[in-house]
Amino acid sequence: MISIFSDKSTIILRKMLKDPGNEWVVRSFSKENDPFYGVGHGRVQKILNELDKQGYVEREKRGANSRTVFTSPDTLIEDWCKEYKFEFNTIHSFYSPDGNILRKIKEYYNHKEDNYALTLHVAANLSTHYVKTEDIHLYISASNFDDKTLALRQSLDLKQLVRGGNIHIIRPYYKNSVFFNSQIVRGFRTVSKLQLYLDLYNYQPRGREHAQYLKKLLEEKSEKLD
Repeated sequence: MISIFSDKSTIILRKMLKDPGNEWVVRSFSKENDPFYGVGHGRVQKILNELDKQGYVEREKRGANSRTVFTSPDTLIEDWCKEYKFEFNTIHSFYSPDGNILRKIKEYYNHKEDNYALTLHVAANLSTHYVKTEDIHLYISASNFDDKTLALRQSLDLKQLVRGGNIHIIRPYYKNSVFFNSQIVRGFRTVSKLQLYLDLYNYQPRGREHAQYLKKLLEEKSEKLD
């Protein structure tokens, strides 16, 4: 059985959750329509069928023009949280005593074409100010990850300790989809609200508490997890 929560499969979920009221067809997810995040027709068909089988969507089957609509987006996110943990990522920890290191990370990437995105408490705090932390977690692209990590370390003089650290560079488990719908919050790039919620939900310490608080704030502003 194909997993709806595997990396490339979640591209389909992320697109649908961004616009849950839409009627979706297979070509909505094609590489022709989205060269960067497009998915092959065969995978799309299998994922939509599996979503239908598990009761998250309803499909009106009309061959190539079959329509799919979300019926249970909230349940899908709840089940996704049961399947995914932040620890699936590969995390490399370093140390900096610099009190301005977060701003310097942003400035470093202002001059780069590379993807980066903050996550966990440091990202959520840009909206919530909920959990006091000195730890900075950031994803960088899995492509040439080691070279990019070394360049960042050298530029910002990040030290590697025997144990621990406060700067955590993440090789993403969702290497194809983690940057989908990333956002700029107070001048910093963060993962999407959905990815942030997923990362926080099973994270210790205080991840689920922060995730639920973030969700509450979004609901108060009539925003969705997308």
